[in-house]
Amino acid sequence: MPKLNPRDLKKRFEDATRHKDNWRAIYEDAYRYALPMRNLYDGYFDGNVPGQDKMSKVFDSTAIQSTHKFANRVQSGLFPPQSAWCRLMPGEEIPKEREIEIQQILDNYADKMFAVMRQSAFDMAIGEFLLELAIGTAVMLIQPGDEVQPIRYTTVPTFHISYEEGPFGKVEKVYRKMKRPYGVLDQEFPDIKIPNDMKQRYSDNDTEMVDLIEGTYYDKMTGTYHYQIIDDAGENELVYREMDSFPWVISRYMKASGERYGRGPVLSALPDIKTLNKVKELTLKSASLSIAGVYTASDDGVLNPNTVRIVPGAIIPVARNGGPQGESLRALPRPGDAQLSQLIVGDLISSIKATLMDESLPPDTMSARSATEIQERMKQLSQNLGSAFGRLINETMYPIVRRTLEVMNSIGMIELPLKVNGLQVKIAPTAPLAMAQNAEKVSETLNFMQIVGQLGPQSQMFIKQDKIVDYIAEGLGIPAELRTTIEERQQLMQQAQQMMQVAEEQGVLNEDQQPGQQDQVN
Repeated sequence: MPKLNPRDLKKRFEDATRHKDNWRAIYEDAYRYALPMRNLYDGYFDGNVPGQDKMSKVFDSTAIQSTHKFANRVQSGLFPPQSAWCRLMPGEEIPKEREIEIQQILDNYADKMFAVMRQSAFDMAIGEFLLELAIGTAVMLIQPGDEVQPIRYTTVPTFHISYEEGPFGKVEKVYRKMKRPYGVLDQEFPDIKIPNDMKQRYSDNDTEMVDLIEGTYYDKMTGTYHYQIIDDAGENELVYREMDSFPWVISRYMKASGERYGRGPVLSALPDIKTLNKVKELTLKSASLSIAGVYTASDDGVLNPNTVRIVPGAIIPVARNGGPQGESLRALPRPGDAQLSQLIVGDLISSIKATLMDESLPPDTMSARSATEIQERMKQLSQNLGSAFGRLINETMYPIVRRTLEVMNSIGMIELPLKVNGLQVKIAPTAPLAMAQNAEKVSETLNFMQIVGQLGPQSQMFIKQDKIVDYIAEGLGIPAELRTTIEERQQLMQQAQQMMQVAEEQGVLNEDQQPGQQDQVN
């Protein structure tokens, strides 16, 4: 797409926003009951969010707790904090004889990348990102930072952005509506060009908020990305840049055919979540009635029915209570069945936890967990994620790594001569969730080697020992610096052959010397 003028950019933004509004009802319900603190559908751009009570309609916290546990489980499985959760490896275009050499260089780049991530508070950003992903769609903006934080990882609420897809379902155009104080515009955007009418409008009050529209889209003719900021009216272009890489990471948990936005486990559990919330609300009302009671009162002139309120503890005026000589005041029978409501609540809670993968293995009552138990837990989580696991890798992990390396290269932290495109450099997940899948392959390889070893020495000619060792090392995520290169292996083999030759020569000499030594002894 060529560069757009401000009016065309605003029109594309409005069209994308109208498409997003089709999802507003279901997303709003999901945020209201599962992530109420991140619900921005209740007047964000009207200034009603700060300090606003967002829990007034929530009567059960099961969905909130399970959503946070889901995000924590996925983060510990794919992006464990303070750990290296992927490797950079030579792709198919790299010659085999140079793989280990290139691997050592890429390991050095990976170490620098994770050091920058830890310095730039990536763990905090990815935690918020996965919370949004539990709803269905998560958005992260990756930009160059400063000396303290070389890269800025910002999780942007889905409410703020709208986007368009390319021909193969890849997000290529992103639009965002922003509010910024006028006084900080030149600080956040040093290259901004503020028109004179805007200067006159906000000159007296630089704390007043300015409405802006941001657009980022791909130009296939040049292979670059256009970045623009315009005013809300669509009349003036304030910022324009050309970028070599896409700064946005937009991930969908699952995506139905023909749909643009994602559907997460919270949307799958939403009927149970809303039902449970309603049952809890009615149960609490029933409990309040049981505690305070509702009474009937005989209209005998002693009580004034006009002053009675129909609330727990209320008194309902009646002509008589149980006959001409009935009591002046009598309690009504307690409504509802507490046992039945508890059964319904228990079933709903179990269903919500199962959908959000909030099930412990082993139970939470156990203190210590072995490595086998943790591996089994990761394996089960991987199975529960299903097809979403591949989407998490392709739409979350790979774009984050590529964009981080490109930003590091642009600010001079590394010199990356190879492209991270899977052909020259490929990204291999090494997080516990990915390693749980590799462990099964490694186990099968070891079993194969054991079976071959039992067939006798002649069977060794049917396997490539060095290739199998490299395969196991890669499957277990062993760093390249702990493995020998092909040249080093050849040198070691030559040294071993020389040592064997020397040993054989010394053995021959010893045999020749034995008769003479025996004569001396005699």
